[in-house]
Amino acid sequence: MNIGAFIQSLLYLISSSLLYPAMLVLLASFVGLVVAMGAFLAEWAERARIRQPAPEDWPGILKGRRRLNHFMGEALGDLEGILARKGEGGPTSPELWAEVDRLYTSTGRKHKRKLDFLRVLVRMGPSTGLIATLIPMSTGLAALSQGDMTRLSADLVVAFTATIVGLAVGVTAFVLYSVRSRWLEGDLETLELVMTSRAESRLGPQG
Repeated sequence: MNIGAFIQSLLYLISSSLLYPAMLVLLASFVGLVVAMGAFLAEWAERARIRQPAPEDWPGILKGRRRLNHFMGEALGDLEGILARKGEGGPTSPELWAEVDRLYTSTGRKHKRKLDFLRVLVRMGPSTGLIATLIPMSTGLAALSQGDMTRLSADLVVAFTATIVGLAVGVTAFVLYSVRSRWLEGDLETLELVMTSRAESRLGPQG
């Protein structure tokens, strides 16, 4: 028994069996990208609707005298609930500061999880596209050695189509990820500023 030939045949069988799963994953990645683009456009429309505070509004916002119409307004509402508990017999300032820190951390973690799907698409699209490209190329070369030009043409169409779709998914997901990451960084910076200022005005400086 030729062990080398057996191993080669086994590897060929494994790689060939991966073609259709790779194509299904690539198709699912494209569908997921369409959904992600819809979510991106919805978030963009919501951000465009929110009026940015004027410079003269910020002193009142930082002191809690004015409401901040912010994309993470839910966290600011939770902050007011924490600060409202300060009083005689209630939690001490260090304990409340710890709750404020946990609120900021959990809010950032929750919103960062929304970017995980885009991060997966950035890697998944080109990777599965490459797999769905190389497998038909190998079978196409085998067909070429036998003079089967029809099979070679069909395999090349599949290969180049998979490459285009995979790269399109990866590039588009990377653009969406970059823009939403920039949005998130700005949101967290604003949230940290407002939360820290309001907490210090009610609890005193953090020790």
